[in-house]
Amino acid sequence: MHISEGILAWPVLTSGAVIAAAGTGVALRALSEERIPQIAILSSAFFVASLVHVPLGPSSVHLILNGLVGLLLGWMAFPAILVGLLLQAVLFQFGGLTTLGVNTMIMAAPAVVCHYLFRAGVASGNRTVSWTCSFLCGAVAVFLGSLLVALSLVFTGEAFLGVARLVVFAHLPVMVIEGLITAFCVAFLRQVKPEILEVGHVR
Repeated sequence: MHISEGILAWPVLTSGAVIAAAGTGVALRALSEERIPQIAILSSAFFVASLVHVPLGPSSVHLILNGLVGLLLGWMAFPAILVGLLLQAVLFQFGGLTTLGVNTMIMAAPAVVCHYLFRAGVASGNRTVSWTCSFLCGAVAVFLGSLLVALSLVFTGEAFLGVARLVVFAHLPVMVIEGLITAFCVAFLRQVKPEILEVGHVR
């Protein structure tokens, strides 16, 4: 879901950078030292999971884990994903520096949205509800991200309309895989570290 450099129009790049900067700013204002290790671990998981790419036009298909990152971090998903994308751009030339803001927005904004949509259900004492909401969190985060990629391409030019459709459809299998991974991760955390999910204690 990385968009390469030299593809998007400058208004799209600027808008993505502004949204990414705003989200990161909100997160950093609320950052506490106690959360830094958790953010670092999830940023690392995101970094590793999204290293294996299947090229798809100006974008690519790969695992993202933004649903899981958003579920556990909320607004902190912005700096976690930003750092992961920056390292990928510098070390492996995935994405790029000019598209860093847009790519961060594409992956982090859905993560935060899914945090608020599904966190209460995931933390439910009902395991079925928790599993279902976990699956939806992972799947919907990828779906929203693919829509943002498509919109970024469409707003750049009508010539990308076909590619935009392809990006969304190509990510349908990824949505299912991400949903299952997120659900299994949550099930594991419920067993070994339920306080991370605030199971039964949703605020």
